[in-house]
Amino acid sequence: MPRSANPTAAGARRTRRIATITTALLLAGAAVASAHDMFAKPARFFVDENAELLVRVLNGTFSKSENSIARARVRDISVVAPDGRRQLDTAQWRAEGDTSAFRVTVGAAGTYVLGASTTANVIALEAKDFNLYLREDGVPDVLEARRKAGELDRPARERYAKHVKALVQVGQARSDHFATELGYPAELVPLDNPYALPAGRVLRVRTLVDGTPAANQFVLYGGRTPGGDRIAQRSVRSDTAGVARVPLRGPGTWYVKFINMRRVQGDTVDYESKWATLTFQVR
Repeated sequence: MPRSANPTAAGARRTRRIATITTALLLAGAAVASAHDMFAKPARFFVDENAELLVRVLNGTFSKSENSIARARVRDISVVAPDGRRQLDTAQWRAEGDTSAFRVTVGAAGTYVLGASTTANVIALEAKDFNLYLREDGVPDVLEARRKAGELDRPARERYAKHVKALVQVGQARSDHFATELGYPAELVPLDNPYALPAGRVLRVRTLVDGTPAANQFVLYGGRTPGGDRIAQRSVRSDTAGVARVPLRGPGTWYVKFINMRRVQGDTVDYESKWATLTFQVR
């Protein structure tokens, strides 16, 4: 009988198929957990005066973009310079392949803020995927609330929007524009200029949600060393004034991020989240 002539080979084929399916499922779960963050990553964080700068926007991880953001979802692109805030035409936003990008032309020396904000989108996740995302992306309070309420087996619909900022040092002279608030629904506002802090010092950042300091906000930070090695991600909580303290343990490209998520009632979604990231470089 052809189907039983070589049961060992048939069994091996079944094993390979099962392994392939299992691997695909694991990768899908990992994608749910890791492909969420959005970061503004300029081609250079130290720029000459009057230079043109490409700013890539990674939607995925700090190292790799999983997909681009359509221009229609961009609500604001801003540049804060010594001469004030300039809002760019969203037509300058480019979404090509897996990465979004825009270009800015800087002027006089100073510490600039580059910002981008998206409109809200809705995602529906099965219970296990939503729980994994809460655990891996840094939303432990909502995960604990689901556990206490016996809701870990419930799927979820979430409305989310992402808001990113990058600090760029133009020329030699530093300025206090790094602390400018852009009025995004979620925002990280540095209280110290990272370009005036040596490695090893602590950077204070204020967490804002709808313009109000977010007390006890769970904040994650990490990055890459100048050689490309990973700076281990760690966490901190903001204090009662919404201020988180981030130890800059060494030189490299750093990020600080948080997700503020709240349960909503009487809506088409179960949760609403507001995401904020901040990127900069330490020498």
